[in-house]
Amino acid sequence: MGFINKVKGELLDIIQWLDDSDDTLVYRFERYNNEIKHHAKLVVREGQVAVFIHEGHLADVFKPGTYTLETANLPVLATLQAWKYGFESPFKAEIYFCSTRQFTNLKWGTPGPCTMRDPEFGVVRVTAYGLYSIKIKTPELFIREVVGTDGTFSTGSIEDNLRGKIGTRIKEVMPEAGIPIIDLESKVVQLGETLKSRIVPAFESLGLDLVEVQVQDIGLPEEVEKAIDKAGAMRIIGDMQSYTQYETASAIRDAANNPGGLAAAGVGVGMGFGMGGQIAGAMAGNTPPVRLPLPPPLPADGQFYVALDGRQSGPYDLSAMRKMAHSGQLTRESLVWKQGFPAWIAVGQQHELDLLFGFVLPPVPPG
Repeated sequence: MGFINKVKGELLDIIQWLDDSDDTLVYRFERYNNEIKHHAKLVVREGQVAVFIHEGHLADVFKPGTYTLETANLPVLATLQAWKYGFESPFKAEIYFCSTRQFTNLKWGTPGPCTMRDPEFGVVRVTAYGLYSIKIKTPELFIREVVGTDGTFSTGSIEDNLRGKIGTRIKEVMPEAGIPIIDLESKVVQLGETLKSRIVPAFESLGLDLVEVQVQDIGLPEEVEKAIDKAGAMRIIGDMQSYTQYETASAIRDAANNPGGLAAAGVGVGMGFGMGGQIAGAMAGNTPPVRLPLPPPLPADGQFYVALDGRQSGPYDLSAMRKMAHSGQLTRESLVWKQGFPAWIAVGQQHELDLLFGFVLPPVPPG
């Protein structure tokens, strides 16, 4: 921050501002009793402007250079103080140094989600963040409209206000730009330029120049980001046949390294080919026709095993067992078994086998 060597009661000879900060926009020159000596030296460095104010009135403005203060180069101040013939005595005035360099890396962001209508995703809430740069364009206007009587005015004193102007205006710009959600990231430069053109008048009314607006990030809802990632993955897959072959080879490799070995791989291969065919058909737009379910097949005769001479025989269907019953090879005491039986059971205990003996003649009684 600038400083002067002052001794109380003495007049000042050199007026200057040495700025060692990185955020000071305006600095009021400290002086004793507001008195400035005639023929004092004014030093205005590059990137600065000096503004003289007399009794609340904006007077003379000095650009970079070294000046000897006298009535010749203080015409407005001389008029305000009614100097008709020059002056040799001290005069009173306030001096404000304004920094005219660029102030960069100032941050902005939308104060809340911006609602947009997208042709693909419908209504989407979007946020945006970025940086902007400013500089003082009209020092007199900036002092009058913003600084007032503050002795030191930094970017922090006005940053909230400027951030709000940008964040609010972009909530208008983004929906009006007509850019699809999926293309917003690639259009950040266009958005920044459009935003700047919309806000420049508001900044100029404060005496500021909006040098640059950067849109650095677009925030999308999580579900929209997932949908975009999924669509990109499907485009990358492209050839479903190659994708299926790759997945099948991976399944065989993984199964060989796991318990169950290639037996499990067979299941994976089948699922891979089946899924690949379904996805490939869906991507190609080949939707299969709707088919009504077929009726179930007629029930087949049960297959029975028969105990003959202490040995398991069969399996036999009901037709074969009927012939065995007619020949006397199968009796009601014969033991049978089929899938689902808990154990071997006598034929006579199975009602479904009663028909086997329906036409068997009883034995002839003895003479």
